[in-house]
Amino acid sequence: MRLILTAAALLIAAAPAPAPQKKDAVPVATPDGKPVSCIIGRQIRQTYVRSDNVIDFEMRGGQVYRNELPGGCPGLASEKRFLHKSSIDEYCSVDTITVLHSPPMIEGATCGLGEFQPVKLVKPAK
Repeated sequence: MRLILTAAALLIAAAPAPAPQKKDAVPVATPDGKPVSCIIGRQIRQTYVRSDNVIDFEMRGGQVYRNELPGGCPGLASEKRFLHKSSIDEYCSVDTITVLHSPPMIEGATCGLGEFQPVKLVKPAK
């Protein structure tokens, strides 16, 4: 069971990144509730690496949780992929992620996660 959960987390974290955005373009977000310490991995629909400091986790149902990494994570913005190892199917503020460099998949910096702040992304005016 532990192996299956870890494999599922790896598949989510290593999923192809969305189309590249302007470098250092972190969408404006407004808080939408109180921060939480953990989110459930199997509920994550997509991850969006916004910068070396910010990852947005889009959940099934559309809720977005923004995680601002307390110390940042060198290489995260350029690689846009990471590995999360856990024996349970949760991402928590006490956990770490590891940047994945490719090709081939080589582990880079390991960095701590922060709390998960539910947010609403502000859509830019056209």
